[in-house]
Amino acid sequence: MSIVTLRPKEECRFDAVSLGEVMLRLDPGEGRIRTARNFRAWEGGGEYNVVRGLHKCFGLDTAIITAFADNEVGLLMEDLISQGGVNTSLIKWVKTDGIGRLCRNGLNFTERGFGIRGAVGCSDRANTAISKMKPEDFDFDYIFGTLGVRWLHTGGIYAALSEEACETVLAAIKTAKKYGTVVSYDLNYRPSMWSAIGGLEKAQEVNKEVAKYVDVMIGNEEDFTACLGFSIEGNDENLQSLNIEGYKKMINEAAKTYPNFKVVATTLRTVKTATVNDWKALCWADGEIFLSKAYDGLEIMDRVGGGDSFASGLVYGLMTQDDPEVAVNYGAAHGALAMTTPGDTSMASKKEVENIMGGGGARVKR
Repeated sequence: MSIVTLRPKEECRFDAVSLGEVMLRLDPGEGRIRTARNFRAWEGGGEYNVVRGLHKCFGLDTAIITAFADNEVGLLMEDLISQGGVNTSLIKWVKTDGIGRLCRNGLNFTERGFGIRGAVGCSDRANTAISKMKPEDFDFDYIFGTLGVRWLHTGGIYAALSEEACETVLAAIKTAKKYGTVVSYDLNYRPSMWSAIGGLEKAQEVNKEVAKYVDVMIGNEEDFTACLGFSIEGNDENLQSLNIEGYKKMINEAAKTYPNFKVVATTLRTVKTATVNDWKALCWADGEIFLSKAYDGLEIMDRVGGGDSFASGLVYGLMTQDDPEVAVNYGAAHGALAMTTPGDTSMASKKEVENIMGGGGARVKR
């Protein structure tokens, strides 16, 4: 019996779509935001990064459901997304004035950190076009019914943007399920984002409702505790010692509450310095726990987006291999590789991912 049941490829325009915000990331490279004179521009967003990886690394047909203010920055974002090969036809363009009073496009200043200096993010994303979108602004019946989508990915970062975003997430997921689309959701709890619309209480209200419709739930222990009210008793806060039985107990409890969960997955990171982490991942399916290969002492160039690249590798593995152990290893390897390059999004190839999964090293290839 399959872990997840996918719609036939021939009846769907897209293998996967994401719903969420895409921001312009401004990166000072090796320097600091506070002293920069130059920034490199990237596109990025917790939900978008997943479908970008599914297309660019794994070759699937993907699209992004989002909205941009119709101005030059919005057009730059569209161009960056197009360069990554993600379909832009589902983007909604929103009229704005000259200074962003009606709506605007989000900015995300991110410095990478090094050694004892941790990475730093400074977002400027209030009043963005996508945060103002309501369920009726997107034709979800057309997207999931007429066009057809095999997999929808979205998450708690987008949901936390606004009351409207909470409503839109639920509408999208419910419509996707109506048409047989598999749904994955990354809890990605950010207390600073939820604080403006009701804090922890609102985060639990929304995520507990969302969870009723999710097939593949992604999140770490903090996410499960804050968003869904589950926790691991006695777990080491820094994951120096992995409490496998604790994770299994927590996930089994969550699966009893939400019997619709087919897969639950999390990354497991021990931060030694900003540039050296121990990294692996865990996946639960049908009552069993599967651990990925461990990448101890992983040297990191840019950690932002590593969890999103894990999610895209996991989704690819579930879609093509129907094996949770293989899937969690696709995710862990893809996430590890993504953190060796700059920017939010993956620059890895499927061949590189599979080489790392198979124990390949870092010898020069000529």
